[in-house]
Amino acid sequence: MKNDFSKLKSKIFIRVLLIGGITIFIGLGIEYILLDGFLQNFFIENFIDFCKSGLHLDSNASSKIYQYLLRNNKGLLMSIGLYVLLLFIFYQSLSRFIKYFSEVSDGLDQLLEESVDEITLSPEMAFMEAKLNKIKITLEKRKKSAQESEQRKNELVVYLAHDIKTPLTSVIGYLNLLDEAKDMPVEQKARYVGITLEKAYHLEQLINEFFEITRFNMTTIVLNKKEINLQFMLLQMADEFYPMLVPKGKKVEVNVQDDLKVYGDVDKIARVFNNILKNAIAYSYENSTIQISAERQQCSIVIVFINQGKIISKNKLDKIFEKFYRLDTARSTSTGGAGLGLAIAKEIIDAHGGTISAESNEESTKFIVTLPFNI
Repeated sequence: MKNDFSKLKSKIFIRVLLIGGITIFIGLGIEYILLDGFLQNFFIENFIDFCKSGLHLDSNASSKIYQYLLRNNKGLLMSIGLYVLLLFIFYQSLSRFIKYFSEVSDGLDQLLEESVDEITLSPEMAFMEAKLNKIKITLEKRKKSAQESEQRKNELVVYLAHDIKTPLTSVIGYLNLLDEAKDMPVEQKARYVGITLEKAYHLEQLINEFFEITRFNMTTIVLNKKEINLQFMLLQMADEFYPMLVPKGKKVEVNVQDDLKVYGDVDKIARVFNNILKNAIAYSYENSTIQISAERQQCSIVIVFINQGKIISKNKLDKIFEKFYRLDTARSTSTGGAGLGLAIAKEIIDAHGGTISAESNEESTKFIVTLPFNI
């Protein structure tokens, strides 16, 4: 910031020196040219002539006025004159300084009005011009991102509302059949009850998606930190996902030292790993292995999730941690989710002072979580 103001400070300093120099030069000029210099007699004669003609005084009285009023008070009059002159010149210069504030104020107005024009200031205010334009670009990006996020959210809500109708219609239909056919065979009744229960679970999942959207917008992340054994957490999580892995021949391998620990919020860190692993399972090939590893690197703990699946394009990787963004919009909400999992994971990791990123190539997709060793 000091370097930013150097050009402006230099200009102000030069202007102050210039004001002082001009004031001294004019003051000395008045004293040594007009009062005590070669124009002294000319000044005295004109002053006396003024007293005679304007004030109707005689030569003797006019001379005494000059003597007592000007000659004997020359120092005081010079001081007053220089002070007035200094104020006048300073006022003129101050108007230039005020212009800088006016330019910044106009620039801020452009930010508030969301003007499309680039903010332009004086050359010596180039640093402030660059900062204001940077803020302008940042605000425009945030506005665009918020609009896109809101649009995705609205689209998702429409999809969810539409999807809710299907299982709800099925639940009502099968319940009506069960209610109307009192003598329905036991096997058929059991099949209808099973279908109804399945549709009800699906309906519950869709409703939970709505709650997830609301919680994401309203919840402020509060951390309750404690020591976490990474190996135990990740192994336990892999066991919990076993029913999702087996039907498609997938498995999870955890390669973490048994004494590797990190300090953070247990529930929230578990939610991060849960969301990443769920995403890896959803988008990995059948009969493939998802690898999870963790190691200490200098002052950080790095946890890596690798799965074999279709390559994720650079454009999608840039948006993968945005809320309501879904990698595959063609996937149904029952499998694709609300597009909040990775966005929530990023917020949690950010709150812990860590980072989360994704890489993808033709062979695999990798999610990398970095957490400070001592949070």
